[in-house]
Amino acid sequence: MKSPEKINTYIINWLSSYAEQAKCNGFVVGVSGGIDSALTSTLCAHTKLPILCLEMEIHQAANQVSRAKNHIDWLEKNFNNVSHHSVSLTSTFLEFKNKMTPFTNQKEDTVSLSLANTRSRLRMTTLYYFAALHNYLVVGTGNKVEDFGIGFFTKYGDGGVDLSPIADLTKTEVYKLAESLNINKDILEAPPTDGLFGDNRTDEDQIGTSYKNLEWAMEVDENEIDIETLSAEQQKAYAIYKNLNKKNRHKVVPIPVCKIPKELF
Repeated sequence: MKSPEKINTYIINWLSSYAEQAKCNGFVVGVSGGIDSALTSTLCAHTKLPILCLEMEIHQAANQVSRAKNHIDWLEKNFNNVSHHSVSLTSTFLEFKNKMTPFTNQKEDTVSLSLANTRSRLRMTTLYYFAALHNYLVVGTGNKVEDFGIGFFTKYGDGGVDLSPIADLTKTEVYKLAESLNINKDILEAPPTDGLFGDNRTDEDQIGTSYKNLEWAMEVDENEIDIETLSAEQQKAYAIYKNLNKKNRHKVVPIPVCKIPKELF
């Protein structure tokens, strides 16, 4: 990466141009306390258009909540176009969970994942509620590896957005851009986590390998390198990447449409 500053400027201009063409007033971003949402919200703030940051707690770990609030405080001190709401969705989530209890005679892991995705979809619904109130755009916070490599997001949850400003950046590149924008050190140093399970598991715990390994595997896959030449550790990372890429392909490709032959009409 030759110049993080130039890439930041490019994204900021892209965001401004998109909002103008869409005839929208500004942006709404869910701020989780992680690096991706911190970078995205900061880039939106630099457009000077109104930006609403939402902190949406659902049984969130205390350090995740504090990082999110500290980041929002930092934004509001440095940008007069930033406002925020903190919305606790815990009771809403619990009511939904209790309603579903009679039907959850499935494996514990399956139920846990379904409920984790429900948290993400409740947040998406909240983002669009506020977006509609203000004629704002819902801004996605997914990076390239998550959105197009392994599909590490919730369909119609954090994947339900209007535009994705950092989806062409790897996690490593996200960190470089965030550092150049002076984003809080506690966010830069925190292990990445989606925070959807109400515990301290990291993204690496869920995926089984690091983002650095996934970025490498994605590059290997794109360049069709002979995997037989790789070390055992590299082959393991590549296998994880390929498995998730295949398993979650339905998230990445457009929704399939059944095209009816004209002769049937």
